[in-house]
Amino acid sequence: METAQLTPDQLDAQSSRLHDTDAWQRIVTGWERTAQEPDPPAPVPAGDSQLVRPGDWRDLLSVPVDRLIEDSLRTLPARQPRERPLPGRLGAVLPERLHSWRRIGQPDVRPSTHLGYARQILTEWGWQNTPYRLRNARGARCVCGAMLTAHRLGYGSLDTVDRAGAWLITELRAQGWTGLIGPWNRHPGRTAADALALIDATIRRASLAGH
Repeated sequence: METAQLTPDQLDAQSSRLHDTDAWQRIVTGWERTAQEPDPPAPVPAGDSQLVRPGDWRDLLSVPVDRLIEDSLRTLPARQPRERPLPGRLGAVLPERLHSWRRIGQPDVRPSTHLGYARQILTEWGWQNTPYRLRNARGARCVCGAMLTAHRLGYGSLDTVDRAGAWLITELRAQGWTGLIGPWNRHPGRTAADALALIDATIRRASLAGH
């Protein structure tokens, strides 16, 4: 069972490093590219009465079969794990380590699914923008704090949290923000609605990429 105790700023830095790798850039840009147009089939001579054999149906496709399967699977929504309600208001203020037992036996989830639970935490427990704090005295979380709490509650591995953070940074870059998640979260004038809208946009982006 994972026992690492990340802080929101450590998660932010790890996500940024992942986002800047060549491998990640191939992930976030590759799914948007269309398949190369295939060469047109050779014309069949007018007098040729040979029928297409049943085994040649793949020749009629404009893209490879494995690409069609991949595209179809990518459009499916992320499968939700067995639903478990969040702990109540007392759970919001308990130390994070006391939630670790909830990870036992839980399967990993996609980054988009993990972000969905982070959103639920922000909605039910509240959002806050106190600098360098995972949560405030009432148990409200920042965006990175909500992601770490979702992990502690059993929704996604640490690797999934890193990838979810990298998707958040990808969405922020698309919106013109060049910094990290933490400074965005505590920027003057930021609201809880802004935080939820960012997560919603990131979930859509990650889901379309099959993540």
